[in-house]
Amino acid sequence: MAKKQFKAESKRLLDLMINSIYTHREIFIRELISNASDAIDKMYYKALTDEAISFYKEDYYIEIVADKENRILRIKDTGIGMTKDEMEENLGVIAKSGSLAFKKENELKDGYDIIGQFGVGFYSAFMVADDVTVISRAYGSHEAWKWESKGADGYTIEAAEKDTTGTEIILTIKANTEDEHYDDYLEEYRLRALIKKYSDFIRYPIKLEITRSRLKEGTESDYESYKEFQTVNSMVPIWRKNKNELTPEDYESFYSEKHYGFDKPLKYIHMNASGQVSFNAILYIPESIPFDYYTREFEKGLELYSSGVMIMHKCNDLLPDHFSFVKGMVDSEDLSLNISREMLQHDRQLKLIAKNIKNKIKNELLSMLKDDREKYETFFKAFGRQLKFGLYNDFGINKEDLQDLILFYSSTERKMVTLAEYVGRMADSQKYIYYATGDAPERIDRMPQTELVADKGYEILYFTDDVDEFAIRVLMSYSDKEFRNVSGGDLGIETEEEQSADGSETTTFSALFDSMKSQLGDKVTKVRASKRLKHHPVCLASDGELSIEMEKILSAMPNQEGIKADKVLEINTHHEVFETLKKAFEEDQEKFELYTGLLYNQARLIEGLPIEDPVEFTNQMIKIMK
Repeated sequence: MAKKQFKAESKRLLDLMINSIYTHREIFIRELISNASDAIDKMYYKALTDEAISFYKEDYYIEIVADKENRILRIKDTGIGMTKDEMEENLGVIAKSGSLAFKKENELKDGYDIIGQFGVGFYSAFMVADDVTVISRAYGSHEAWKWESKGADGYTIEAAEKDTTGTEIILTIKANTEDEHYDDYLEEYRLRALIKKYSDFIRYPIKLEITRSRLKEGTESDYESYKEFQTVNSMVPIWRKNKNELTPEDYESFYSEKHYGFDKPLKYIHMNASGQVSFNAILYIPESIPFDYYTREFEKGLELYSSGVMIMHKCNDLLPDHFSFVKGMVDSEDLSLNISREMLQHDRQLKLIAKNIKNKIKNELLSMLKDDREKYETFFKAFGRQLKFGLYNDFGINKEDLQDLILFYSSTERKMVTLAEYVGRMADSQKYIYYATGDAPERIDRMPQTELVADKGYEILYFTDDVDEFAIRVLMSYSDKEFRNVSGGDLGIETEEEQSADGSETTTFSALFDSMKSQLGDKVTKVRASKRLKHHPVCLASDGELSIEMEKILSAMPNQEGIKADKVLEINTHHEVFETLKKAFEEDQEKFELYTGLLYNQARLIEGLPIEDPVEFTNQMIKIMK
């Protein structure tokens, strides 16, 4: 029998596919099971159009048998089978898909679809097998045919014996190498795991031959092994069930079974969308943060299925970065797949699904915030930083989606509040939304810079995450109210009379302040009388876009040491310490310089900045103590 050669382009494609297209060899089992499912689907469609054919679903199944001794893996289906011509056409020309042709010729309905649209999935078998044999008998035919190939060298087709309609694929599994343990594909536990992972929701039973033991008849302790078929796939996916049939426990069990997390989900979202694009999805908002969430190793994305077959473990295009904490899956029949089924073309359907998912997540979070505040605050404690990063990222393009979801600690409410709640409580005289930055609310409470704003009775938002101020700078305003840092140059609080008084005060003491500035050099941009201090003698403020807190954060990053905020040393001219400073300026220049250094270092310590010269600071303290 003469060996037939693959066409030149098919030979090149086969070689490429075996070595490059598929990144995980294990997916061959998914591809072959998908093809078997397609073959059974074709019988179903035939029964819909031919009254002479009776389709009894229990007669249709897929069998998988592993023969470890002979290194043979068999995958058998009871589907429509192939004639000799179909075998030549579909298996002899790579990327010639019988499923795609069938799909074009028939109007598909009843929720069934055929996913084998490119015809190369079958050849993934050569990634694990030295020899691939296909024995098939077409529906309505008394003849069976055998196709056999060892890879790119070609194939043979000859007559064969087969008692029933359907197809059997026989793989001679490769020997182990240093890099690959092909024996795994002959192990029952491994095959079961791969079927559950990739093909759990195939609508027909997948029966795996497994080994069991039992007492030998007539004995009390002598056991024998025997083989039996066991259905290992669940067949009916939870996302295709009616929501009314499911309980919270069902969703929690699915979360656990899919290994989405070791915690319990805080909330689940079951979507059944139809319209421009149709898809089903089950999404979860976890209760606790994954240990690797803020590392490079964390991989966002949802499991992606096409007609119940998993084609991608992590499809990151389905989630924006600010919702990367969401777990779950999406199943759609409207997707365009590439030849490996492992990556998606960036097509309109995928973008529509992603947009719908993003909007649904946002609305569910808003609903949780409104109706279950305690649960939302639990969520925000774990993932609020990511939402705030989403505000900052991409130049604020997502601020409309996220600004109503973020929370900050409130100086007056002593709890987490939304921006809407803050604005709703603002006094008529208040122009701005005020915030203060620091490591913790307790520390911010003691900040001298908050005194004037607090004295006016205005609420202050406490920014304790390193991303907070960066995010707010991008947001700029909320409900037409600008944000103002209590440590910033202009608080927008003083009356014209107060400003005039402060201005004359600054002029009166300008020589003193100039002398302090001269001594401190470029450590500060200026020294001035403070408008914000009430009880403390000194503080640091910032002019310009970069705040002192932002400087601290940026300076901690690699290669950012040169970034400096424009620091202003503010002096409380109404504090008794200022009288001492003024007297020293007039009578004792050495003591004045000592006090200037101490006040500057005191301001740095209050701000959470390190002392620039600890030895000098210690010497100054010693002089004071003398």
